[in-house]
Amino acid sequence: MTAYVFPGQGAQFPGMGKSLFDVNEYAQTLFKQADEVLGFSLSKVMFEGSEEELLQTRITQPAIFVHSAVTYLAAEETPNPDAVAGHSLGEFSALVAAGAIAFPDALRLVSQRAQAMQEAADRQEGAMAAVLGLDDAMIEEACARIDDIVVPANYNSPGQLVISGSREGVERASKILSDLGARKVIPLKVGGAFHSPLMEPAREKLQEAIEATHFRPPGCDIYQNVDGGASVAPEKIKEKLIRQLTAPVRWTQTVQQMQANGIDRFVEVGGKGKVLAGLIKKVDRHLTVDQME
Repeated sequence: MTAYVFPGQGAQFPGMGKSLFDVNEYAQTLFKQADEVLGFSLSKVMFEGSEEELLQTRITQPAIFVHSAVTYLAAEETPNPDAVAGHSLGEFSALVAAGAIAFPDALRLVSQRAQAMQEAADRQEGAMAAVLGLDDAMIEEACARIDDIVVPANYNSPGQLVISGSREGVERASKILSDLGARKVIPLKVGGAFHSPLMEPAREKLQEAIEATHFRPPGCDIYQNVDGGASVAPEKIKEKLIRQLTAPVRWTQTVQQMQANGIDRFVEVGGKGKVLAGLIKKVDRHLTVDQME
């Protein structure tokens, strides 16, 4: 059984989508539609913008979403997946691939999500750090001991967990985790404390937009970040999508659940490639991971 998976923030790169635009008429239509929805030329920034421009949250999130969604939708042979999943932002691309939401509607939500997250980040400075080489339970316990905002944010793979919260909270947790024997604790270059309580203002803003958007039953199971489980009911999909902004991304658990349900092949779609492949292989090196060009 095959699942298509979609990366999130961090998968951007200068020139993304240009080679597809040059050879695929349907891709050209979708890129033009994206520019119209957003009211500015996202495609120009994707094709010609610098790495610094692509790091702006209001650009990064729509760019990654559009690249993944267009790569999937403009494929010469439309895939027929048994399941889909996305890492954080990638969940919106997965929803489009599953037919649960229309491309322009998803893009509007992604744009609103990016703006709301940037506003929340501007309101209170936050930070994130990747912790390598410790058990999840040890990291969870260390975060819980700190009298400040710091929480597990991304369960990326066994031995790789990202923490998120206030700058002071993340710094204190990083020191404790280093002392506990973490192989590395790496501060991340991000615009805010994503997937933490500091994103609550963004969650409140996005909730109204998601609830007002039309969702359809997907054509296959969609595995969602907040619990790693499969969803098919539109109202349940919406509920989990809203919770996603302040809840951790349980990617390890998602891959494990998909594998338990018979998925043994993953196809990564969009972004700079092999972002999710490495994480999936760390869950189980015997799993097959391909790339959609």
